[in-house]
Amino acid sequence: MWLPPALLLLCLPGCWSLVGPRFVTGTTGDSLTIRCRYEKDYKGYNKYWCRGQYDTDCNKIVETQGTEREERSGRVSIRDNADSLTLTVTMENLNAADAGSYWCKIQTVWILDEWSRDPSFQVQVSVSPAPCTTTRRTTHPATPATFPAETAGQNFSTNHCPG
Repeated sequence: MWLPPALLLLCLPGCWSLVGPRFVTGTTGDSLTIRCRYEKDYKGYNKYWCRGQYDTDCNKIVETQGTEREERSGRVSIRDNADSLTLTVTMENLNAADAGSYWCKIQTVWILDEWSRDPSFQVQVSVSPAPCTTTRRTTHPATPATFPAETAGQNFSTNHCPG
């Protein structure tokens, strides 16, 4: 099969060097874990998690330091497991503002120019509202023993719904 040269340029070396889930969904208040796998050639490189529409201008949130120790920035942590070639990012206490476009990236380029890019993989994060819970309770007022009459109970409802 013949491929046009322009199509071959779309896959330069390293274009499949990092993979993960395209879409993930978490729930408000919960944690969300994202795992990106990388090729063995990238063991020992710093990995990072950034946010932005495009990988060329995303804002770095948290980065490994070339070790397998967990690194943290606020509610987000990152860990590189070189044995399984997996980068794990955990976002805690999710809220609606956390939804958006993120990137798993490997720091390979030390001098940035328009032709050099770090291997990257885009992950679209969605955040669903927490499920609503309603608690119903019926109370019966104390009835004096001398009055055997029925007394209607009072209903109380507590709604545990954000917003």
